[in-house]
Amino acid sequence: MRIVVNGADHDVDVDPEMPLLWVLRDVLGITGPKFGCGIAYCGACTVHIDAQPVRSCSLQIQDVDGPITTIEGLGSSDALHPVQEAWQEHQVAQCGYCQAGQIMTAAAFLAEVADPTDEDIDAAMGNNLCRCGTYPRIRAAVKTAAQKMRDA
Repeated sequence: MRIVVNGADHDVDVDPEMPLLWVLRDVLGITGPKFGCGIAYCGACTVHIDAQPVRSCSLQIQDVDGPITTIEGLGSSDALHPVQEAWQEHQVAQCGYCQAGQIMTAAAFLAEVADPTDEDIDAAMGNNLCRCGTYPRIRAAVKTAAQKMRDA
């Protein structure tokens, strides 16, 4: 089976029902997406497929239709994505476990909503869990990233 991850083609010989998360982590060695709950609830495993956020823990590899982007492929080789920059500026991460999924969700959201309100951000990000409770920093970082993206 051929998949495209972060712009690179990969041939993977796996069970078609294997979750995308395990293909990424165990077969390709891409460890940004994390295993959290295994039932597509927490968001730690979020990646983009065709620029849309998806939970990779519950998506079988046979159902992947489009290029995959993980946190490792979000920015360019010489620059971070504006969401990644904002995350650093606001020191969002504490333990960091959920942050790749948070960032991937925020990046997809901001590609659709250029000037979000607090309520927009809370609704878009509310399905990603953070055990450390950095939600106020997450909201601030999303607002900063939105401004950076508008200014670009």
